[in-house]
Amino acid sequence: MSGRIHIDLFTTLDGVSQAPGGPDEDTDGGFAYGGWQAPLIDETDGAQVDAGIQSMDALMLGRRTYDIFASYWPHQLNGPAAGIARKFDAIPKYVASRGTPELSWRDSHLLGPDLAAELAALRERHEEIHVIGSIDFARTLVADGLFDQLNLWVYPIVLGAGKRLFPDDGPPVALELLAAEPASAQGTVLLRYGPTGSLPATGDMSE
Repeated sequence: MSGRIHIDLFTTLDGVSQAPGGPDEDTDGGFAYGGWQAPLIDETDGAQVDAGIQSMDALMLGRRTYDIFASYWPHQLNGPAAGIARKFDAIPKYVASRGTPELSWRDSHLLGPDLAAELAALRERHEEIHVIGSIDFARTLVADGLFDQLNLWVYPIVLGAGKRLFPDDGPPVALELLAAEPASAQGTVLLRYGPTGSLPATGDMSE
């Protein structure tokens, strides 16, 4: 068995993925648009996100996103989002951190410093591993080619500033489009990409 690693991100048209869920989620850099996704989400993208969550058998998070999830989801086991909460509670959680955080959420584990080796072991243990949010961690996975599918929900909004998966100083990455799906009556689209394993190609349009 060789499991697949998915990266799930919500992003604006100009690539900002910072703090889609709420005003206090991530205010780094004076970010003033926390919760930008909330007015735009609807049943279609909600169903797509839920389908991805229900298909996973492991969750992998960066430290900041883990802390946000761990403070919220264990308390939602009997609420309106119980289906998601119970799924998260039932599966192993793997956390990428340079420190030694206290991982109080049930079945949570700290990834070791050799990320490639850790992920190779996880691929043997699980079939569907999803990274949700966790921009810094997702950047590392994309830069090092340590993922199988990038799922981007692209919302029709431009914020101008904020954390991006592909920063200006990031490495070049070539991707192939696997699928493009409508995700919202308001114009959101779900774009699924896979790595090509090669650098971006160049050419000459005048030839």
